[in-house]
Amino acid sequence: MSALTLSPSEISPVRRILGGALRSREIAVAVVLVLVIAVTTVKNSHFLFGDNSWRDLLLTPSILLILAVGQAAVIITRNVDLSVGSVVGLTAYLTGRIFIAHPGTPVFLVFLIGLGFGAVLGLVNGVLVAWGKVPALVITLGTMYIYRGIFLSWAGSNRVNASDMPDSFLNLGTKQIASIPVLFLLAVVVLAVVGYYLYTARGGRELYAIGSDPDAADLYGLKVTRRILAAFLLSGAMAGLAGVATAARYGTVSSNAGLNLELQAVGAAVIGGVAIFGGSGTVWGAAIGAFLLVTINRALPVLGVQDFWQQFVVGVLIIGSIVLDRVLSVRRDRKIIEARDNA
Repeated sequence: MSALTLSPSEISPVRRILGGALRSREIAVAVVLVLVIAVTTVKNSHFLFGDNSWRDLLLTPSILLILAVGQAAVIITRNVDLSVGSVVGLTAYLTGRIFIAHPGTPVFLVFLIGLGFGAVLGLVNGVLVAWGKVPALVITLGTMYIYRGIFLSWAGSNRVNASDMPDSFLNLGTKQIASIPVLFLLAVVVLAVVGYYLYTARGGRELYAIGSDPDAADLYGLKVTRRILAAFLLSGAMAGLAGVATAARYGTVSSNAGLNLELQAVGAAVIGGVAIFGGSGTVWGAAIGAFLLVTINRALPVLGVQDFWQQFVVGVLIIGSIVLDRVLSVRRDRKIIEARDNA
């Protein structure tokens, strides 16, 4: 056996941990987030220290955070779900209609219905992608328009108003526990559960293996079809949950609810370090990416940046993240080849 495999590392554990932290995409994005908040607060102290600034800082990204968690699980398998924005709108409207038709419906039951409804819509995507062997981009682009069309046909020019929903439900959009918004706590619970599953459970680790090399995963005997189906089901369920949260957060639901949220969810995941080519990334990074996207959109007007440049900055972040992923992937492959040749 070569000396390369037998020689102990000359780098101390502290330096290895520090080096790993400095190379972490999640920490890098978190540092950028902190810098954006710090610079904006220096420009206008009310951005962080105003009456409701702290609450808004946590509450505003909560819905996108939930969506980004589901989207990250799909992207890790080398797929994408473009239908989540339409699922959010459709579920939000369904929530309002449930309260109109059955005013006494328990809030907890409405959340379960929203989760189940979103999961069914996600299951449709999963079946077509996993069993139909059709690219996810095509399938979810089609279902995005189909779900949006059903929503527009159902809602028409009508909308659900805050007066149609009970106060106990609407209060969830603004209620706080120890100065922390309830919807943010809900997003954190979702993040913790999904993140723990992806990090520790066999099914979660298999999603990474499938995303890294689907053919090799299939040859190894992994249940590729079932895992991809589960990823889309999870993404749909998260979109359904986000739809119910949207109804509680904004109080009114019109036909443009959830519009373009799918692009923000993909952007949040990619900026947070989830490789668009699959096989790497974490939901923690996707969550930080969601925070960064929403915070930048709030911070740039405070800094006096025009709308055009706000979209420009978001676009640069997404392209920069993809280029960085590609560069790191090439460097990693080169090191593996060098290690193999030197062994």
